[in-house]
Amino acid sequence: MKRSFLGGIMLMGILLAGCGNEGGQASVSPEPRVITAEAVGHYCSMNLFEHQGPKGQIHVNGASEPVWFSTIQQVFAYTLLPEEPKGLSAIYVNDMGAVGDWSQKGANDIWIDGYKAFYVIESRFVGGMGGEDALPFSDQARAQAFSEEHGGRVVTFDTMPEEYILNYGGVIPAPVIDSTPSANGENR
Repeated sequence: MKRSFLGGIMLMGILLAGCGNEGGQASVSPEPRVITAEAVGHYCSMNLFEHQGPKGQIHVNGASEPVWFSTIQQVFAYTLLPEEPKGLSAIYVNDMGAVGDWSQKGANDIWIDGYKAFYVIESRFVGGMGGEDALPFSDQARAQAFSEEHGGRVVTFDTMPEEYILNYGGVIPAPVIDSTPSANGENR
């Protein structure tokens, strides 16, 4: 009796060990993709090659293609907006520290893990959509040196201020229309 009870517990342990992923295999993050002429920004619907500066790609569980972004702030917005998918298998961003000139061949091919990057925010750098953008670096010292030269401060993926992302005029928030009538009777 003890032997069958222990055998049942061991069998249940083996079966439960495979729960949580398909086929019991550990999930592996997909590799970053190379930007092609067909890659368009998720929010702007423009070709990514039309933009200077760092870009991003998010891999959603079950999707065969990544979601592309023209700016890093858009990458963060995607992760915050409730209507966007939450099953993300990987986030990749271009490494600002490895690219000296965005017009050079291959500048858009240097990808780093977006969760592990160091971001310079509030700098004087003009990003891909013509406004200030968060700038990813694989190396914290390079991010700090950039912020000392160009202004701004260094944050991580987990410490990125939500108000910095959500106050970005190029993506969100949508304009709020005040329906309160003004003195002349028109809506403001």
